[in-house]
Amino acid sequence: MRFALLLFDTEGYWEAVSPQEMEAALAEHAAFAEYLRAKGVTFSGEALHPSKEARSLRPSKDGVVAADGPFVALREELAGFYLVDCAGVEKAEQIARRCPLGAGIEIRPVWEGQ
Repeated sequence: MRFALLLFDTEGYWEAVSPQEMEAALAEHAAFAEYLRAKGVTFSGEALHPSKEARSLRPSKDGVVAADGPFVALREELAGFYLVDCAGVEKAEQIARRCPLGAGIEIRPVWEGQ
């Protein structure tokens, strides 16, 4: 079963960090990726641009409306994600506990449509 580990950070965090902090954060993620490889967990992941660069589509009575920015204004923003393939939500949580935490991680099953 696949799970998305949705990584959140405080809005504007990545624009404000020093080069040394950025290097340390990237090293943490590299170590997490190595942990996943060592455990034989199939995974992928990406960092995302800040939410201010997002575009959202929303329904309206006149049809679909496009808007700049995320769907909901939050103090935290979705900063990146990993997709991991593992036995169940308990295992996904165990894996996520090894991931750099940032402002939080949401663990969500991936819809495996039939």
